[in-house]
Amino acid sequence: MSTAERASSYAALILADEGLDITSDKLQALIKAAGIEDVEPIWTTIFAKALEGRDVKDLMVNVGSGGGAAAPAAGAAAGGAAAADAPAAEEKVEEKEESDEDMGFGLFD
Repeated sequence: MSTAERASSYAALILADEGLDITSDKLQALIKAAGIEDVEPIWTTIFAKALEGRDVKDLMVNVGSGGGAAAPAAGAAAGGAAAADAPAAEEKVEEKEESDEDMGFGLFD
């Protein structure tokens, strides 16, 4: 992570901790107050737009969750009957599969 990214991240965390809106100007002001002068304004603009309307504290708490767990839960809740039919479909597929032994030759023949 570059110095610009790290400085913008820390500035965004400071603003979120204080309950202030995260804007490019506020990020830039915090970075300059910290004595970091090589951060281009594009970085603060990118961070401000990425975090616009988001709860940064909530993002920090849910860093590892990824949000992937909601899809399986929704699918299971949507169709209990469909889930009951799935094992029957799998059994039919297994019955139709042929093994190498049935063809008269094996892997090492």
